[in-house]
Amino acid sequence: MIEYKRYDETTKEIPFAKGFFKGWPNPPSEKTHRRVLENSYRVFVAVDREKNEIVGFINAISDGILTCYIPLLEVVEGYQGKRIGQELAKHMLNELQEFYMVDLTCDNEKQPFYEELGMYKSFGMVQRNFHNQQGVGPKQ
Repeated sequence: MIEYKRYDETTKEIPFAKGFFKGWPNPPSEKTHRRVLENSYRVFVAVDREKNEIVGFINAISDGILTCYIPLLEVVEGYQGKRIGQELAKHMLNELQEFYMVDLTCDNEKQPFYEELGMYKSFGMVQRNFHNQQGVGPKQ
């Protein structure tokens, strides 16, 4: 059974299932993954209650006033195709409905997924420094 929860003090001790960031050339470590979630504005996780593992997550970063950005939505491979990503996205979009602007970027093949959730195409620019996928610490 999959349970959807906010990532907080009660869920941050639940272990991650293996397989997040599959295909990334330089994936973040589990410690960095935890830091990303802990430093986010909002996070929802999908927990496999039988295995007591986090099998999916979505996070948002925000100024807390007008704007939010959803940088990551991931579900580990063995759980994909079971609408877990859709449920995580619905939880997050519901949580962020009071904001003026909720943005994300995705590959073209993912756009229909987000259109089903009421989002629409936009145009933007991105920069990717793949050598930094493992994460960086705070500037000293």
